[in-house]
Amino acid sequence: MNTSTLTTPLCRLLGIRVPVIQAPIGSAATPELAAATSRAGGLGTLALTWTEPQQAVEQIRRVRELADGRPFAVNLVLDFPIDDVMTACLNEEVPIVSTFWGDPGDLPARLHAAGVLHLHTVGSVEAAERAADSGVDAIVAQGWEAGGHVRGEVSTLALVPAVVDAVAPVPVIAAGGIADGRGLAAVLALGAQAGWLGTRFLTAREAATHEVYRAAVLRAAPQDAVHTRCFDGGWPDAPHRSLRNSTLTAWEAAGSPAAPNRPGEGVIVATDSQGRTHQRYADMVPIPGMTGDVEELALYAGQSAGLVRDVLTAERIVASICDQAQRITSGA
Repeated sequence: MNTSTLTTPLCRLLGIRVPVIQAPIGSAATPELAAATSRAGGLGTLALTWTEPQQAVEQIRRVRELADGRPFAVNLVLDFPIDDVMTACLNEEVPIVSTFWGDPGDLPARLHAAGVLHLHTVGSVEAAERAADSGVDAIVAQGWEAGGHVRGEVSTLALVPAVVDAVAPVPVIAAGGIADGRGLAAVLALGAQAGWLGTRFLTAREAATHEVYRAAVLRAAPQDAVHTRCFDGGWPDAPHRSLRNSTLTAWEAAGSPAAPNRPGEGVIVATDSQGRTHQRYADMVPIPGMTGDVEELALYAGQSAGLVRDVLTAERIVASICDQAQRITSGA
């Protein structure tokens, strides 16, 4: 099916064909996933906040090698020291940078001076207005349904049109609760110019998702994705949404105590392929090669997990979303 009618002004700005953006799903976001999404006409993203500059360079070059000249993005969290990795990204001439969890301040000016487009994620109208005033090129309005770390407290359905109205003509990308073409069509109707999907890509074949994690996403119901502060190791005071597992259940049963009084505090529950150990309550997700009780790690996912029921390539994910959205928006 021809999905060219889904192309929005933001798509043209970003150099993509369809309004599907793969969210930076932490350690599960591989160069192969980002490149495959971009080759499919969407925008793939690398999550580089906790990556050493040289590793970031290697991942960027790998995406560029695989992406057939298509644009891609890197994501950085402003709550952490990111200047060194940002410099590495700019030296590698990445085309698009997305940021999260903080005020962009004068960063848009720095990125624009380097010829880079800047997307920034917010969770409220007020934060969107500040970001627009700072000069970002597009705003990601993240609804409360989203997986991983969640900035705001308002649902996607209510937040997106409010942000669209507040920051026009700055384009808005909708995040949270989108997993198929119905969700994409809905947010386009709300005035967004693209959808930002994370949970849907956790089951992509190219994602670095441990099979235990992948299986948990595939069997999840919407209510299994819990908004919590349980997995705060490495990122304190940052609410997030994760699938219910044994760690979360035991912590809630104990009255949701603060660290260091949580059940099993400090216990190592998994070891990765490089021999690094990971404790319960860390903000690390299970990745391939991990051994141990990996189910006890954070299983970040949004409420849209209840709509994810298959394992596909990123190309098929993008195509199926866009085909369904095209049928809906065309009235077919």
